[in-house]
Amino acid sequence: MPSASQITGRRGEDEACLYLVRAGHTIIERNWRGGHTEIDIISLAGDGIHFVEVKSRKAPVMAAPERNVDRKKMQHLQAAALRWLHSPKRAPMQEMEIFFDVISVVFDNDSIDIQYYPQAFVPIYV
Repeated sequence: MPSASQITGRRGEDEACLYLVRAGHTIIERNWRGGHTEIDIISLAGDGIHFVEVKSRKAPVMAAPERNVDRKKMQHLQAAALRWLHSPKRAPMQEMEIFFDVISVVFDNDSIDIQYYPQAFVPIYV
């Protein structure tokens, strides 16, 4: 049985997907695992491929959920994104622009606050 935080996380990802679709994205993957890292959402938009980290919380929150995407998390997301991109079946997408976005979803009783941070960070190639 899923924990309360897993239920909140899944619900947050559902809301984030709806938000992205309304903004013109096509969802390609959800919860894609690359090594020890999971990419919550991979979407395609007119400007390129978006690797999206979703942070979901129930109110009240002590700190903004997007603040939990630290440097280590960014490095893991970048590594997973490179694994995803370098799959032979994704060769046509390897030349597309890529973006790393964050979506914060806060549930407060019957209301939902969604904050979208496109291009939240620029990948560091090492």
